[in-house]
Amino acid sequence: MTDMTLQQASELAALLKAEISKAVIGQKQVVHETLIALIAGGNVLIEGVPGLGKTLLVRALAATFSGQFNRIQFTPDLMPADITGHTLYDMDNKTFSVRKGPVFTNLLLADEINRAPAKTQSALLEVMQERQVTIEGEAHPVPLPFMTLATQNPLEQEGTYPLPEAQLDRFLLKIFIEYPDDKEEALMVAAVTNKQTGNQLNISNVQAVASPETIAAMQNLTSNIEADQSVIDYAVRIVRATRDWQGLSIGAGPRGSISLIAAARAQAMLNARDHITPDDIKNIALPVLRHRVGLAPEMELEGYNTDQILQGILDKIEAPRQ
Repeated sequence: MTDMTLQQASELAALLKAEISKAVIGQKQVVHETLIALIAGGNVLIEGVPGLGKTLLVRALAATFSGQFNRIQFTPDLMPADITGHTLYDMDNKTFSVRKGPVFTNLLLADEINRAPAKTQSALLEVMQERQVTIEGEAHPVPLPFMTLATQNPLEQEGTYPLPEAQLDRFLLKIFIEYPDDKEEALMVAAVTNKQTGNQLNISNVQAVASPETIAAMQNLTSNIEADQSVIDYAVRIVRATRDWQGLSIGAGPRGSISLIAAARAQAMLNARDHITPDDIKNIALPVLRHRVGLAPEMELEGYNTDQILQGILDKIEAPRQ
């Protein structure tokens, strides 16, 4: 089903959510925002302490559309070639051959990305932006759809390296994954301890309801959703306000405005709408912008966080009337 209507695409997205929820208990907002990034063709940075189901989420998402899934555990000694791949010399045939790295997949889980130094982190930059990898001067495209889901431990944890700003900007969304509430945690414990050894939630009951081709069709449909000039101007005003807003030391660049519109299109598609509304912009603004701005040191000392400052901007910038 490569030709689909908005209604069909929206229903398929709801099916994907339902299947992921069979494995991932709770975390509805996280699942919703991850789907938005997939449909918008973007990458996701997920921040949270270990053990909250980040790997499970990615495995379940891959299972819903029979996608290829690879995981890289980032460590201080990981080299760029361990991610992208390298050339090997075949002594018998006296030729060079390319051994492709784990980035050649549909969904790439870059686990604890901030455990590796900047040189290794930046090995992901090209594939995140260009959907290709250059090995020994030759470009190799990765399978489509492609999405990097990088997990990051909170920066105050020992042994973490902040991501370079250029790379942070390549992530469409930054998502926070929080501890489950008491009911969700009880459900999770019951699921893990019921007739199985080990402590892993399994994804065996997650069914494939789409294919890589249908995901690509959804992405194409989403990119054609109408963005009225007044709504684009609204997104640009929000992003430009971050550049001289009291409480922020670093503002978002133009990629912030572009990402706001791309994510808002996916939000509209999930609601089977053929146009973006100002509410779509508002609802997705925090995950789109929170990693593109820097909190002023004095605000940090007073206990403020980036989301609170961004919410203040959203409250002040007047939305267009639709």
